[in-house]
Amino acid sequence: MKGKIVIDSALCKGCGLCIEACPNKLLELGEELNEKGYHFAVFLEERDGKGCVGCTLCAITCPEVAIEVYREEG
Repeated sequence: MKGKIVIDSALCKGCGLCIEACPNKLLELGEELNEKGYHFAVFLEERDGKGCVGCTLCAITCPEVAIEVYREEG
């Protein structure tokens, strides 16, 4: 299963819980600030040859419900 996530930067407060939860370490805090003044999480398509598996751990741990996970077969 292959996955992709979309982060609502306006909702993200940069707590880092999703970053810790991701088994393939595909999330990090970005350089930019959102309109509330927080560095928000950004999704990396691939790291060390590994991509998103659609596990939803990032979305489950996000207290702001700022992450949506999409899964596709293949």
